[in-house]
Amino acid sequence: QVQLVESGGGLVQAGDSLRLSCAASGRTFASYAMGWFRQPPGKEREFVTGISWSGGNTYYADSVKGRFTISRDNAKNTVYLQMNSLKPEDTAVYYCAADLHPPLSTRIGVYPTSYEYWGQGTQVTVSS
Repeated sequence: QVQLVESGGGLVQAGDSLRLSCAASGRTFASYAMGWFRQPPGKEREFVTGISWSGGNTYYADSVKGRFTISRDNAKNTVYLQMNSLKPEDTAVYYCAADLHPPLSTRIGVYPTSYEYWGQGTQVTVSS
């Protein structure tokens, strides 16, 4: 079992920055990939970015490339999402997710079905 708790969401203006955190517990954090997804109002959940177990491999959706940065601190069992130059279309509930299989893989899943555990989500609202 893995427990994930997101934090850091809020209401900001366009052009501002936010940093989301996701604290993990329950399994060896440094053995599995992590991802961030988001679900805008009235839309399906979509992939934002992912990071491999070591942090050596990352992947971004085109819509956030160059503005968002994912990172992880395996000593703190935490993954981060630094979001810069936020736009109103970034408004969504943001979820972190854990992909445990296979362990120590460089694979980054882009579909929700690749991830076994999910946090409860944190709301990000960007006003224009």
